[in-house]
Amino acid sequence: MDEATIRNNFMYHSPKGSQPARYEAIRAYGKTFAEMVQAACLESREKSLAFTKIEEAVMWANAAIARNE
Repeated sequence: MDEATIRNNFMYHSPKGSQPARYEAIRAYGKTFAEMVQAACLESREKSLAFTKIEEAVMWANAAIARNE
């Protein structure tokens, strides 16, 4: 990883333009999916992992917006 990428990945990116609305939309879709998993799946390690992966997907999608615009 080059120095510019490290610097970009570990700095604060203030929201601009349409970013806040897109962050919120991604979080809302993630929440909807998590609610479906909650309703459809029995308590288990796999369900816990599904929630973790949903949280990760939301975080990485929002990072993609923040870091690359």
